[in-house]
Amino acid sequence: MSLPRPQAATATAVAAMLLGMLMFSINDVMGKWLVATYSVGQLLFLRSFAAVLVLLPFLWRGGFRQVVQVERPGLQILRAALATAEVFAFYLAVSYLPLADVMTYWLAAPIYIAALSPLFLGEHVGWRRWLAIAIGFSGVLVALNPSSAMFTMPAVISIIGTMFFSVMLMLGRFLRNTSGTVLVFWQMAGATIVGAATVPFEWVTPTLFDLSWMAILGVVAMLAHMLMTYSLKIAPAATVAPLQYTLLFWAILFGWLVFGDTPTLPMMLGAALIVASGLFIFFREQRLKKAETVLPTVPE
Repeated sequence: MSLPRPQAATATAVAAMLLGMLMFSINDVMGKWLVATYSVGQLLFLRSFAAVLVLLPFLWRGGFRQVVQVERPGLQILRAALATAEVFAFYLAVSYLPLADVMTYWLAAPIYIAALSPLFLGEHVGWRRWLAIAIGFSGVLVALNPSSAMFTMPAVISIIGTMFFSVMLMLGRFLRNTSGTVLVFWQMAGATIVGAATVPFEWVTPTLFDLSWMAILGVVAMLAHMLMTYSLKIAPAATVAPLQYTLLFWAILFGWLVFGDTPTLPMMLGAALIVASGLFIFFREQRLKKAETVLPTVPE
């Protein structure tokens, strides 16, 4: 993907992040269903291997030199390792905890990113956006109403996993010159290798139906990561990262359609807070960009 013109970058980044979050939600529902039957390692191996196979034709067209001769190889390896650890932690946690509890931790990632972006990315985060991010996170807590199961070992795994996730997103900003296809390839390749190492110890022969869903899961996860990575390349992290809160809306919809869960009043109230914070951040960014065309600096 090529980077859009500056004036269109924010709108494009927002659209990419929203679509990526929808695909992540589909990935979460499918993963929780499959991990009830198959081990985390086996699921990680099969879904990641399917994603690698889909990526190969695109890499062939662009030349495999781009895969080997990458910028900052050390950061590339670190990012792939963190991505593998993050998804492993997610599937492991969701096999023990309700999806809503695990998502509570993962939706805290924008808070970590916003806190770190001024230090590591040099991005300015004004008090208004800080307030919007805090309101969005409070909305997550209100809507999901985390249970007492959050204080178990799987909950600790969730916290560690979401920290891995946040740092992985930050590294994507440092590797902005690497194509999204190459970033996702190494991410999926790392997960394939780690998953394959566990297969001899916990293999369960899947049915053709389940194997197909695992392959679809890999493609969905691949597209979600590519969209998210692209979004963070073309817009400040503090602008697009809070849009990850839209995962909650898809959780409400899929919970009702797939599992028969009826949204509660606290969940709807929390969803309203999350929408308000996300929209405020988006329109605030648009307003600042327009103002900067007139004034050299605009206080936020």
